Amino acid sequence: MYKYLVYSLLLSLFLSSCASNSGTIKKSSAKDDQSSDYVVQTVAFYNLENLFDIEDDTSINDEASPMMEMAEDIRPEVYQKKLTNMARVLRKIGADQTGSAPAIIGVCEIENRKVLEDLVNHELLVGYDYGIEHYDSPDRRGIDVALLYKKSEFRVNNSQSRRLMIRNRESGDRIYTRDQLVVSGELNGDEMHFIVNHWPSRRGGEQRSRPNRVAAAALNKQIIDSLHISNAMAKIITMGDLNDDPTNESVAVTLNAQRDQEDVQPQMIYNPYIQMIKEGYNTLAYRDAGNIFDQIMMTYPLLKQANTGGYFYYKAGIYNPSFMTAKTGQYKGYPLRSFSYGTFTNGFSDHFPVYIYLIKEMK
Repeated sequence: MYKYLVYSLLLSLFLSSCASNSGTIKKSSAKDDQSSDYVVQTVAFYNLENLFDIEDDTSINDEASPMMEMAEDIRPEVYQKKLTNMARVLRKIGADQTGSAPAIIGVCEIENRKVLEDLVNHELLVGYDYGIEHYDSPDRRGIDVALLYKKSEFRVNNSQSRRLMIRNRESGDRIYTRDQLVVSGELNGDEMHFIVNHWPSRRGGEQRSRPNRVAAAALNKQIIDSLHISNAMAKIITMGDLNDDPTNESVAVTLNAQRDQEDVQPQMIYNPYIQMIKEGYNTLAYRDAGNIFDQIMMTYPLLKQANTGGYFYYKAGIYNPSFMTAKTGQYKGYPLRSFSYGTFTNGFSDHFPVYIYLIKEMK
């Protein structure tokens, strides 16, 4: 089974037809022998593992990136292969249900806007006409987060970059890390908010670095609370590489994300990946152990029991087909990464992508 799915509806839903930008599924009711068609859209997140261009940017520490560690004459070829591999994955996420690439894609570990433009203009993606929301972050390595969206499906009304201000507890020096990207707009007319995250790493050990991720979670919660002040029933999706599992303090306590939908109340958060990690699934290997650092969570109005119209959550998954998985070695069964000890492996990323399906009844 190449992906794990968490079913969120006590309904029988079947694939009935596909369209160029979104698909439809049919809900059959045994009670009245009637059926309804639902539009389905994919929202995905993918850590692109050091998607850096081939130029040396003296304003950041990009020389520490795998791309810059390679001989200058082979960088263009490696860069194009890396773009192709990323595009190949992105166009397939959710396509078995929608017949198309995701409507919304959050990404991290990208160097700048240029690599995003090269990615969305790749021959495998250019036909989807993706827009880009991106800001340069203060991260010392120069890595950023971004949101890609199909212009035909999503209209951006507002976006902003929210800075995470944290300091080293011993030296007092500021830790320069990634911003949190907040994009508000309309998905086929349905108002929605997306937050893209790449929380501080576990450098120095999980326990020692934990306060940095708790601080990132606090900023995330502050953003969500501010959106709820404007609209108590705001549909908010927060996603990213959190460098923490769903059961860690940052997610389970600071965000208070819930495993079961029935436990989610207004202005609370549901996290379908809590159940996945309890069942042994993973999106990466960290220090020889499987983790789910990549997660997509949502607020109460996106759940079926709270929905009064528009899109609501259907199911979640981890996209981990065989072609993206290591077949041998120490990390057999884990993501087939693209760089290893300064060498391009022609792999993909050291993370598997995650995704959710949103559905709404067709009128």
